[in-house]
Amino acid sequence: MADWILAFFPILVILVLMLGFRWGGARAGPAGWLAALFIAYGWFGAGWELLAYAQLKAALLTLFVLYIIWPALLFYRVADEAGVIEAIGSALTHLTRDRALQALLLGWVFSAFLQSIGGFGVPVAIVAPLLVGLGFPPLAAVVIPSIGHSWAVTFGSLASSFYALIAATGRSGAELAPWSAVMLGVAAYACGAGTLWAAGGFPALRQEVGALLVIGTAMGVTQYLVVTHGLWSIGGLSAGLVGLAVGVIWAYVQQQRRNRATSATSTASAPSRQDANPALSPALALTPYALLVAIVMAAQFVPPVRSFLNQVVIRVSFPELRTARGWVTPAGVGRTIRPFGHAGALLIYASVLTYGLFRRRGAYPPDILSRLAHGVVSRAIRSSLGIAAMVGMAVMMDHAGMIRVLALGVAQVTGRAYPFAAPFIGVLGAFVTGSNTNSNVLFGALQQEVAGLIQANPLIILAAQTAGGAIGGMFAPAKVIVGCSTVGLGGDEGPVMKKASLYGLLITAGLGLVTVLALLVAG
Repeated sequence: MADWILAFFPILVILVLMLGFRWGGARAGPAGWLAALFIAYGWFGAGWELLAYAQLKAALLTLFVLYIIWPALLFYRVADEAGVIEAIGSALTHLTRDRALQALLLGWVFSAFLQSIGGFGVPVAIVAPLLVGLGFPPLAAVVIPSIGHSWAVTFGSLASSFYALIAATGRSGAELAPWSAVMLGVAAYACGAGTLWAAGGFPALRQEVGALLVIGTAMGVTQYLVVTHGLWSIGGLSAGLVGLAVGVIWAYVQQQRRNRATSATSTASAPSRQDANPALSPALALTPYALLVAIVMAAQFVPPVRSFLNQVVIRVSFPELRTARGWVTPAGVGRTIRPFGHAGALLIYASVLTYGLFRRRGAYPPDILSRLAHGVVSRAIRSSLGIAAMVGMAVMMDHAGMIRVLALGVAQVTGRAYPFAAPFIGVLGAFVTGSNTNSNVLFGALQQEVAGLIQANPLIILAAQTAGGAIGGMFAPAKVIVGCSTVGLGGDEGPVMKKASLYGLLITAGLGLVTVLALLVAG
């Protein structure tokens, strides 16, 4: 019991400071890191050599993450300074004046699509400012895409989290894909419903339940068909593209019906956007995102381009590490970084092309470079400090065996109710590390082992693991910090995390029930 309490203490420190005292991640993160350091060394037998190597691994992982966050902020600022964000908001209000549907299209469908091509933090970093531009409060603007994109994490980012589950369990993707797709399909509906509720409560959910069911079915079925045919790396991308197409058609049809019903609705349902840049057409405003999609597609699916960009690799090997209590971290390489093929590099390429395009059109003021630099640095510094501390804490806890103690404690306490708890373990891993990939690596083998002990279908338990890990990112401190930094809430992440965690835990409880029912159906 003492082991479990002490292993949980660093997480408790962060929760209390962020939720109770409203500290930002830049302050709470170092406090949690310090607590983990003393406990890992003093109780779990992690020597100074182990701790030093753990921090070196954490530095590589932090670099990997920040290499996405800084370019994502740059991409946003380059587009925003050109009037792109404002123009997209104007176009969206012409497509639909229904604020609930606006939130659903941006916060659920578009953010899921961005997850498929961007990964860590990108959906929230890009969508939250768009929602603010449409008049949503900053708090809701961060919460909505945080909820909406989560279901797409496992098969997004070229299915990196799914490949981690394959590696951690030794099972084939063909075995794991069907139940994972089913579980994530259920999560897609739940995330869509949460998005609507966060945007306008029960009235919004009741009003757009049709859109939720139609678009959710289109995305879920597409993802299932794609991944069960072995195309795991484009499962999220395919679902996102289909969701965008169906969502735009749905919005257009619904708006045409409203226009025919009453001409008054078309002018009174939403705030005017006449202040949008009149010279920037919707097609031109979408050009930065089209460039980003084209660059990502070329980098991932055109072999010569992929080979060229991935020539340079930063890879550090680490020795086997052992605590005084016998916990072993095997020898291996840390986070591999390909500086020219990394998602952050692709965002930089898109930013440069976008800058060149709008510079030629005279869309920028003379001091644009200093404005861009100030906008990125001022928002990214605090976020970077918080993320570095969180990642350092997570890697340290992993190498000291603390995270495994947490998971085993949950398994022992839940007993025969373990299937219900399985997605919560996935949530735990993602909450601490900010990554479904890391959660699958940490707990995939453990979940499979426990499934064997309780004689449950391991494929269903593992599907619950990765679905829970996807949902856990919804309110992981590291991701909340990213979203808050893009809408001026840096240092005030606590309320966002508190609200997002409520949705996340409710959805996870639903996944726990689905896991139990799936085991009953599967026999």
